[in-house]
Amino acid sequence: MPKIDIAAVPDIRRCGYPEPLDQPCLDRVRKALGDAGGLTQFGVNLLTLQPGVWSAQRHWHVEEDEFVFVVAGEVVLVDDAGEHVLKAGDCAAFKANDPNGHHLVNKSAAPAQVLEVGTRTPGDKDTCYYPDADLVWDGSKVAYTKRDGTPYPKK
Repeated sequence: MPKIDIAAVPDIRRCGYPEPLDQPCLDRVRKALGDAGGLTQFGVNLLTLQPGVWSAQRHWHVEEDEFVFVVAGEVVLVDDAGEHVLKAGDCAAFKANDPNGHHLVNKSAAPAQVLEVGTRTPGDKDTCYYPDADLVWDGSKVAYTKRDGTPYPKK
């Protein structure tokens, strides 16, 4: 049956960033709805951000399109142009290889829920850049590195 029981989808509470870059994202919670539905061409996550929590470090992907839709609450989209408040019903899109680093931050006093949709590019085919941190996701090495290529220790 195609209906997904969201309550039965396990919470994902991990963050792969090296320390201390992982700290603002440690309390984010994702439910991999696309995985639960067996999707293979794009990913769909239900992201819950408690007050003060970030979705990710500010980033952009070379090979992946991204789309976010605010389901409940309010978040602040931070990108190269500044801060933009997104409320329930608002959405934003990020085209692959557009170097506009972005992330979501819950600056409100209540939890927020966001639907995240993105291309399922094989990990070894994508590169992700983080303009505010000395951080690069090098898909060919399946590792986080510094901008000069020095690898971060694996967790």
